[in-house]
Amino acid sequence: MAVTAACLPHQAQALLRARAFAEPLLASERLDTGENILEHADAVAEILRQIGGSEAMQAAAYLVYACEHLNRPQEVIAKAFGENFAALAVETTKLVQLQRQARLKAAEVLAKKEVERLAAQEQALPMPSPSKQPVSELAASQTENVRKMLLAFSRDLRVVMLRLASRLQTLRFYAASKGDPGPALASEALHVFAPLANRLGIWQIKWEMEDLAFRFLEPRTYKKVAKQLDEKRVERETHVEQVRQTLERDLLRAGVEAAVQGRPKHIYSIVKKMRGKALDFDQVFDIRALRVIVPHVDACYAALAQVHAQFSPVAQEFDDYIAKPKPNGYQSLHTVVRDEEGRAFEIQIRTQAMHDHAEHGVAAHWAYKEAGAKGYAGVSASSAYDAKIAVLRQLLAWERDLSGSGAALFDDRIYVLTPDAAIVELPQGATAVDFAYSVHTDLGHRCRGARLDGVMVQLNTPLQNGQTVEINAAKEGGPSRDWLNAELGYLVSHRAKSKVRAWFNAQAMEETVARGREAVEKLLQREGRTALKLEDLATGMGLDSAQALFEQVGKDELSLRAIETHLRPPEPAAPAGDAVPWLKKPRRGSGPASAGVLVVGVGSLMTQLAKCCKPAPPDEIGGFITRGKGVSVHRVDCPDFAHLQRKSPDRLIEVQWTGGAQGDGQASVYPVDVAVEAQDRHGLLRDISDVFAREKMNVIGVQTQTVRGVAWMTFTIEVTDARQVARAMSVVGDVPGVREVRRK
Repeated sequence: MAVTAACLPHQAQALLRARAFAEPLLASERLDTGENILEHADAVAEILRQIGGSEAMQAAAYLVYACEHLNRPQEVIAKAFGENFAALAVETTKLVQLQRQARLKAAEVLAKKEVERLAAQEQALPMPSPSKQPVSELAASQTENVRKMLLAFSRDLRVVMLRLASRLQTLRFYAASKGDPGPALASEALHVFAPLANRLGIWQIKWEMEDLAFRFLEPRTYKKVAKQLDEKRVERETHVEQVRQTLERDLLRAGVEAAVQGRPKHIYSIVKKMRGKALDFDQVFDIRALRVIVPHVDACYAALAQVHAQFSPVAQEFDDYIAKPKPNGYQSLHTVVRDEEGRAFEIQIRTQAMHDHAEHGVAAHWAYKEAGAKGYAGVSASSAYDAKIAVLRQLLAWERDLSGSGAALFDDRIYVLTPDAAIVELPQGATAVDFAYSVHTDLGHRCRGARLDGVMVQLNTPLQNGQTVEINAAKEGGPSRDWLNAELGYLVSHRAKSKVRAWFNAQAMEETVARGREAVEKLLQREGRTALKLEDLATGMGLDSAQALFEQVGKDELSLRAIETHLRPPEPAAPAGDAVPWLKKPRRGSGPASAGVLVVGVGSLMTQLAKCCKPAPPDEIGGFITRGKGVSVHRVDCPDFAHLQRKSPDRLIEVQWTGGAQGDGQASVYPVDVAVEAQDRHGLLRDISDVFAREKMNVIGVQTQTVRGVAWMTFTIEVTDARQVARAMSVVGDVPGVREVRRK
């Protein structure tokens, strides 16, 4: 059903009203290019009209430029023209501003590189490769940014059309005023906007934009080819006109109704063919070219038969884009033939509908150009949405074209839609969980289900380009640990994985701190020191805060015994006659055994193994002289020993293992603590205990605590050698559900 002005009160005479609205704001203003803004808007509206854009789209050209001269553009334009116009104008203005900033930044980078190049030249340093021209560097830096911006703002697809028309007019202005747009703007037009116009099928914009951009980027080559075209222009045009008249007459006699016309010559396409096929100027076929327009598809093939009967076809220079259209929908028959004098020329044969599409592309039949976010009367939401999807496919194809032209920079990306048709960029193979985290971290945490194009799927289903993704979320909750299992395929993006890990780390830290706080508070109660401020206790232990104290205790990095030692007042100094003598490292074997442990000592000095770290041979050990309890032997990596080193470095003594047998000749055994963190389940304690039994290790103590489905266990085992512990830990780590095994 046609959309009428009566159906659309905000669109009634929209073009005239929009220009009248914008004129006082823009008439005396200029763009940063120097062009008068009102004249620029007039030209953009005319370009849109020529390619089939509606009056509403043409009106938007004026409102876009009015935005920057209004205090509250969204509110003012919505009141005068409706929400649809306001949203389009504001979104397009945002894109213009972002692209301008990106272009300036790229130009700054290029200028900096040029300064570095000149400095290197002055210092006779190695120069960059001569093949790396400034234009190609700029194209590489700009292509990705501009492409992403256009994709991000294509939620309203008319924004893309407005940008194409505006860029073409800017190039026309520089050409008419004999100015120079600079490599940034021209390169952007050639490497980003022209390929986009090609993918959308708007050849009228594509050809002209390519020629103008090429004219600024390579002026010498452009002028050379233009001169070659002009030198034989009269001869060539005379020949083309003769062939045109003859072919049109012969087709009519053969019963084929057709309009035959000369085809414009595009300098950039000629240069591309010359370079791509290593041809001389005279060898390029479409310097002489005709186009045949017929009423229907059957007439296309009838005309082709007549052309091949009248002229000699060139082998392997025929393409049937009717039977097999180009990805952007282009259809036509292309053939190259020679006349009696051997002069080659190209002929394109197509219907009028094919020709309209070739010239105007999606703009010729773009339902969405008349439909806003909520739809207009006469245009269904589904048809508007289908149009958005169709053009999105062309945008994605354009993106693939760009990635294929260089180092395949974007082959690993996909683009999907939110329920309101906003585009989200994700890595190849991404799932609905990746999508949820890309939208918002909290949505990712609460993600419980997903629909792709309205169909419920599993959360680890890989997404495809162009799909619409809808997330079902719980009101509260967190992620599943299964999401971090690479084999299950729930997550692909690094961002989503890091968010999930951060959530679990935060949960674990809360539990660790709570466990440490509880242990410290119980200790203070036993010691009768509940009045002691926790912050003061942490400072006295050399830590920054009570939180850090709880964390170290909860992680078993600081033992409660160390806190007890700190809390108890120092004992009175011994009389001078009983003072502990200065100790030096004694000779091997000079000291007695103590409690079955042969540790180098001095005389009958008592030694004991520290309970905080439970050392066993061949652990690297150190000694600390206690007050009244002899030498306490620690592992050198013991946190408590490190604390004692900082507090009383003068009371350290060197010790070492000297043997491994008790007085009765049996091997000495040492108690060692092994900490296990695991997902709690039925039979977990039994399975871990069985491991120690198989390893012939005696378990003399077990402590276990479970919080929120996570079990923390400490096994005290007897070993003759600490190397046994490493073997046992490796086997325990293979028990199902075990996350971490470490020696305390």
